[in-house]
Amino acid sequence: MDSLRKQFEESPVLARVVPFVVFVALTACQGRVGEASSYWIYLAKTVMGAWMVWLTWPIVREMRWAFSWEAVVVGVAVFAIWVGLDGYYPSLDQLIQKYLCPLLKGVGLASLCPKPSKAGIPWNPHLQFGQGSGLAWLFILTRILGSTIVVPPIEEVFYRSFLYRYIVKPEFQVVGMGVFHAGAFLLTSVIFGISHHEWLAGILCGFAYQGLVVYKKRLGDAMTAHAITNLLLGVWVVYKGAWQFW
Repeated sequence: MDSLRKQFEESPVLARVVPFVVFVALTACQGRVGEASSYWIYLAKTVMGAWMVWLTWPIVREMRWAFSWEAVVVGVAVFAIWVGLDGYYPSLDQLIQKYLCPLLKGVGLASLCPKPSKAGIPWNPHLQFGQGSGLAWLFILTRILGSTIVVPPIEEVFYRSFLYRYIVKPEFQVVGMGVFHAGAFLLTSVIFGISHHEWLAGILCGFAYQGLVVYKKRLGDAMTAHAITNLLLGVWVVYKGAWQFW
């Protein structure tokens, strides 16, 4: 652990990128070794993510929670957009299968066409472990807490602190949080959006969070807005049974 922390201290890039890469890698492993692994690996990546946040907290100075009325408004608005747009546009999988795969097949590269993901299969612990079971509620609480407390610092540090500023200038630490750069603003938000199944809502979400960072000249408000969005979405999922969002 001391060796890893030293590497993070010596490399501002690694400190901001490695936690995100580890989190994404574990996400990609979910469901690969049986349906139940979607839940157990999520639990593992939440614990790992929390540890990575704790490890990098003293090093990544901008990773500090900040509360403001703007953060609350943005967090609630993004939640409303995320839920409100559901069903009104095709998923990323549908777009890939409809447009990209025919192109690949047309040039003899059909094998490169990605297989449809399991995005259409709901992440529903009640179905997997029994309605109202202890394990079901363990994973539901893990998902809500993980998405509210662990995901925001990891994703905001990577996208809004590192990637956005790196696009502006490779020596990203000299770029202030309040600097607006149209190309970086658009590209970062698009990358953030297409990393989510709800790609359109994700892009709009990226615009909102990045705009908040630029406006407030700090990262903490976006972390708070992100946490509010995810918390409300988690409560909505459980209350309405809208498991497609998970």
